[in-house]
Amino acid sequence: MKKIGLIGGLSWVSTAEYYKRLNVIMQSRLGGVTSARIAMESVNRQDYVDAVIDRGDEASACDQLLDAVRGVERAGADFVVISCNDVHRFVPQIAPQISIPFLHIAEPTAQAIKSQGLKSVSLLGVRKTMEGDFYPKIFEEHGISTVIPNDNERAYIHDKIYQELVKDVFAEATRDGYLSVISQLGARGAEGVVLACTEIPLLLSADQIPAPSFSTTELHCQAAVEQAIHDG
Repeated sequence: MKKIGLIGGLSWVSTAEYYKRLNVIMQSRLGGVTSARIAMESVNRQDYVDAVIDRGDEASACDQLLDAVRGVERAGADFVVISCNDVHRFVPQIAPQISIPFLHIAEPTAQAIKSQGLKSVSLLGVRKTMEGDFYPKIFEEHGISTVIPNDNERAYIHDKIYQELVKDVFAEATRDGYLSVISQLGARGAEGVVLACTEIPLLLSADQIPAPSFSTTELHCQAAVEQAIHDG
């Protein structure tokens, strides 16, 4: 079995969910009391937020991620899994500086969407995810178009993540608000919805969403386990 290099801390809530799902999936695949081999580095979210939000210093934020990735590389990880969507924007900068590959979160997500025959999906996450190009680019390679929430919708989705979800707060009113946004995006052509923030699937379950939904957390963890097993 290969060792998974898990980058966490952004937030601790998402990291805990990743650790749990990686081990639950691994045990279900291999049986017994099998657990995943994981080397983890946990970034201080406050330092990251200070850089990205307060100072607008993307270079500093990238350096924090690079330091963490090098940590799991030194610990013997065979590939890297980042338990946060938006920091995948740094992968093109970090990948050439390390010797182990990334398992990019958008790739298994695109494959899952394609397997259901969908051609258009909406994208929910923090602003850096919704306004970035790393999901739309990979989706486009698979023939999938991306419906991005409008500015008011993006502000609502982003603010609730920062004010509530990353603090382990999951309110009924926020759940209703997200479902309203998803409905509006469906009316604008989205056939499904990508829950592209690790905490969103903790707020919304698939059976509450009136459209095909894709938890990037679950898909990423499933792909990580498969890579660890098959390459091992």
